[in-house]
Amino acid sequence: MTIRMLLSALLLLACASGPTRAERMVVSISNHQVSVLSNFVGENLVLFGTVESDDGKPLRSSYDLVVTVVGPRETMRARRKQRVLGIWVNVDSREFVRVPSYLAVLSNRPVAQIANADTLRELQVGIDNFLLPQRIGPDIGDTAPDNPFRVAFVRLETDNGLYRESDDGVTFLTPTVFRAAIPLPANAPTGSYGVDVKLFAEGTLVAHAGSALQVTKAGVEQYLADAARDHGLLYGIATMLMALLTGWIASVVFRKD
Repeated sequence: MTIRMLLSALLLLACASGPTRAERMVVSISNHQVSVLSNFVGENLVLFGTVESDDGKPLRSSYDLVVTVVGPRETMRARRKQRVLGIWVNVDSREFVRVPSYLAVLSNRPVAQIANADTLRELQVGIDNFLLPQRIGPDIGDTAPDNPFRVAFVRLETDNGLYRESDDGVTFLTPTVFRAAIPLPANAPTGSYGVDVKLFAEGTLVAHAGSALQVTKAGVEQYLADAARDHGLLYGIATMLMALLTGWIASVVFRKD
C-alpha cells in the first residue's frame, strides 16, 4: 500500500509540473574557409541561426544568446617592466599555457545580465570567466579576473584586436531568428576556430550548438610559410642570398661615379 501511494504521489507531481520545453538551434556561418592573401585586411563573418522546438511544444517569447569564438591555442608570455636605475627592464613574467590566440564573446546584451555569476563562471561565458591558465612555478592554474598579469594580458590582446567582448554582437531578427557578426582582424592567426553558441532563457541554459571555421594562408604566402617550416635551412640561405642581391643591385643603381 505504501509503495502504491508513493507512486501515485509522484505521478500527480509530474502531472502538476506541466509540460517542459525543449529547444534546439540550427546555426551556420557565411564562410567556413577564410583565405589570407597579401592584401588581407580582415573579414567580417556572419553567423545566423534559428531556435526550434525539439518536441513540438510552443517556444518562449524571448531568449538570450552568447556566441564564443575561440582561435588556435598557443602558449604566450606576459612580462612586467619596471624602471631600474633609469632603465626599463623586465622584472617578472608569467606564461599563459595553451590560451586562445583569438577570443571573441558576442551577445545580445551584457553577459552579466543574462545569468547569475555562478552560471556564467561554470559555463565560461564572458572573457572574465574564460579559463586562461598560467604557469605559476611548477603549477598551472587559472587566476582571478583581477590578477595583474591576466588583466595586462587581456588588455594587450584586446589592443591588438584579438580579444573582444561585444554586448551588441548578436541581433534577434525575430524572437527565434538571430544573426551574429564575427570580426576577424588582419592579424588573425591561422588555424582552426571553434564557434560555441549558447541559448539562455530566464538565466538558464536551454540549448547549445557549435560550428567551426578555418583561417589559412593562400597563394605565395602559403608557399613561403610551407618553405620556412619544411625547409628551414634552404629558406634561410635563399633569404640571405636575396638580401645580398638586393643590396648589390641598390649599390650599382645608386653608385656615384
